[in-house]
Amino acid sequence: MSALPHVAWVDRALEPELRALVDGRAKPPGSLGRIEALAIQLGLIAGHTRPRADRTLLLVFAGDHGFAAAGASSYPPQVTETMVRLLLAGGATANAFARAVGAQVRVVDAGVAADLAPNPLLIEAKVRKGTRDASREPALTAAEVDEALVSGARIAGEAAADGYDLLAIGEMGIGNSAAAALLLHRLCPAPLADCIGAGAGQDAAGLSRKAALLRLAAARAPASADPREALAQFGGCEITMMAGAILGAAASRRPVLVDGFIAGAAALAAIRLEPAARDYCVFAHRSAERGHAVMLERLEAEPLLDLSMRLGEGTGALLAAPLVRAAAGLLSEVASLEDVLAGWI
Repeated sequence: MSALPHVAWVDRALEPELRALVDGRAKPPGSLGRIEALAIQLGLIAGHTRPRADRTLLLVFAGDHGFAAAGASSYPPQVTETMVRLLLAGGATANAFARAVGAQVRVVDAGVAADLAPNPLLIEAKVRKGTRDASREPALTAAEVDEALVSGARIAGEAAADGYDLLAIGEMGIGNSAAAALLLHRLCPAPLADCIGAGAGQDAAGLSRKAALLRLAAARAPASADPREALAQFGGCEITMMAGAILGAAASRRPVLVDGFIAGAAALAAIRLEPAARDYCVFAHRSAERGHAVMLERLEAEPLLDLSMRLGEGTGALLAAPLVRAAAGLLSEVASLEDVLAGWI
């Protein structure tokens, strides 16, 4: 088993100084609501009073699932490859949102069931060409879980070394809401029925078929809350690699914008692996996917946005990025009330 980077708890001793700075800005104390709490979180992550969130990178982790071929999704597995190619061509929703907020996008091939041509925006880290069908057997081996976690941590660490201040985590993978539901079921834990949602748009018959497959998977797998075991049993490559990326970003003292339900499952696994990682997670939005509310409640997380979105691709994380940048600016750019009274303007 390869070692993952150590994640240090943030130093709460800095919190009173950060609170005093936020309260002392040229505004009534508390008038910016949760943006003030976010500014303090950013300061704690950075370990000083002038955090930066100027350069944002969205990492879209892509992978296929054996579940999809078994009928867990309303879309065929080949859509994963199609959407990855669209992301690399700049024509996906995530690309448009990234341009709107000034973020960069990279796509990580964690486990796409196809050979992808080299591309400047593509990070090749394929563990395998799609997971096994978790309704019949473990989706990943222990070695594959280890490889995905370590690769994710490395990719995030390299992004931090390249000067990115804020990492946004998103995904693309037909069938991955099924895997996320099972991870939520095991790692919270939560009743399976409360974890299963429509995913990419299941009708009633499709949702019933998906639920039956997930019940088979849950009954087959050992009833373990160990995060590595859960990742091995239910996958997928992209969720596991996202969990590693969260740990890598946290070890590099970078805030991580966690997208929706699927990215949230990766965050849940990362936090179960390394509880200190929770301090570095900024939950971007409340997904309309069933189960996300349960996940957020168990993680004691209040997302920044609630827009009834459930697309994935990191789209919710991108829309939240300007709020993070604004919160950093509250500490580093806004005059203090004392300066104003002293004639700053």
